[in-house]
Amino acid sequence: MKMVEGGVCAAKGFQAAGAEAGVKYKDRKDMALVYSEVPCVCAGTFTTNVVKAAPVLWDRELVENAPFVQAIVVNSGIANACTGKEGLDCCKAEAKEAADRLQIPENSVLLGSTGVIGMQMPVDRLKTGIAELAGKKERSVKAADDAARAIMTTDTVDKQIAVSFEVGGKTVTMGGMCKGSGMIHPNMCTMLSFVTCDAAISKELLTKAVKESVADTFNMISVDGDTSTNDTFLFLANGMAGNPEIAEEGEAYETFKEALLFLNTTLAKKLVGDGEGATALVEVQVVGAESKEAAKQLAKSVICSSLTKAAIFGHDANWGRILCALGYSGAAFDPEKVELFFQSKSGRIQIYKNGSAADYSEEEATKILSDEEVTILADMHMGDATATAWGCDLSYEYVKINADYRS
Repeated sequence: MKMVEGGVCAAKGFQAAGAEAGVKYKDRKDMALVYSEVPCVCAGTFTTNVVKAAPVLWDRELVENAPFVQAIVVNSGIANACTGKEGLDCCKAEAKEAADRLQIPENSVLLGSTGVIGMQMPVDRLKTGIAELAGKKERSVKAADDAARAIMTTDTVDKQIAVSFEVGGKTVTMGGMCKGSGMIHPNMCTMLSFVTCDAAISKELLTKAVKESVADTFNMISVDGDTSTNDTFLFLANGMAGNPEIAEEGEAYETFKEALLFLNTTLAKKLVGDGEGATALVEVQVVGAESKEAAKQLAKSVICSSLTKAAIFGHDANWGRILCALGYSGAAFDPEKVELFFQSKSGRIQIYKNGSAADYSEEEATKILSDEEVTILADMHMGDATATAWGCDLSYEYVKINADYRS
C-alpha cells in the first residue's frame, strides 16, 4: 500500500468539483460533487441520533434499496435538519436537478448537508450550484481539493487521503475526504465522510467491511460528545480497476479491509486533530482489558472526559481525572492493577501505579503534554484486549466558536 495524490478523484472513473453557490456563506465554495463515470455499489453508515437530517433519510433509503449509485451532491452552511416536508422536498429537487444535469437516475444521487440546524434550504441556489458542478466536474487533484474545501464549515483545513494497493494482480485505488470540527461524537458528524474506490467488490462484503471499519475508527473519536443529526459515511466502488470481484472473504478481502482501516483511521484523526479550538490531538490507548467491548468503553470514556480534555489543554498531569473517567465507563476493573502513562515525541512517563501516584517529574509531564500529539496509555492488567480512541483538548476557543456559530 502506498500514498497517492488525488483524494476522491484518485480512483479510476471518479470526478469531482466545488462551487460557490451562496447557500449560506458568501465568500467561499459551499457545494461539492463526487461523480462516477459508471454505476457503483455503495455502502454507508449514518447517525444514530433519533433526530435525523433529511439527506440522511434520503441516503439511507438509497443505500439500502437503490440498484446502484453514481453521484454525491453535498452542501455546507445549512444542515437541512429539522426542516420537515420542505427539507425532504428539497432533497428530491436536488436529486432531480443532478440527475438531469448528469444524465443518471434520480435514485442514484446521494446527498449530504452540513451546517446550521433548522434553517430551510435555498433550493434555487442549490439548483444553480448543481448546474455549475456538473459543468465543471473533472478528474484532477484540483477538483478533489475544491470538493474537499467546499464541504468545510468550522474546519480550518480540508481533510483528504488516497492510497493504492494490489488486488488480484491489479492496482486498486481508494481515496476519501471528510469534514468535521465540532459536534463530533459519531455513533454509526457534524461529520461527513465520502470514500471512492475503483475495486470490484460485492455489496455484501463492502457493507461488512465498512461497518467493521467505521466501528474501529470514526466511532472511536470525540471532540465534544455531541452526536450530530447529519453524520454520514458513504463508500462508492465502481469496479474500474479490473480486479476479479471480491465476492468472498480471503486474501483479497483482507487487503481491501487493511487499506480501508488505514484510510478511515487517517481521516478520523484529521477530524479530531482539527477539533474546534483544539491545540492537541489526543490518543487514548487501552491495553490489557478483559474484552474488546470493555477496552472500547474505557478508551471512549477517557477521550470524552471534559475534565481530562481541559487538563491536556492546560498541560496538567491530572491523572485523577483519567482514573475517574475509566471508573465511570461501565467496564469492570481493579484500580489497584491499573498503570497510566503519558507519551509524546518528547518522551514517555508513568504517572500512576499500584493504586496511587507514581514517582514522576511534573516538569517532564508538562513537557510531554505540551506537544501537538499526546497519548494516554492505560494498562488495565485484566486480559489481552486493546482499543484506541482519538480526540482533542478542550480550550477557551471552543466555547467562543460555538457561542457565535449561528451568526
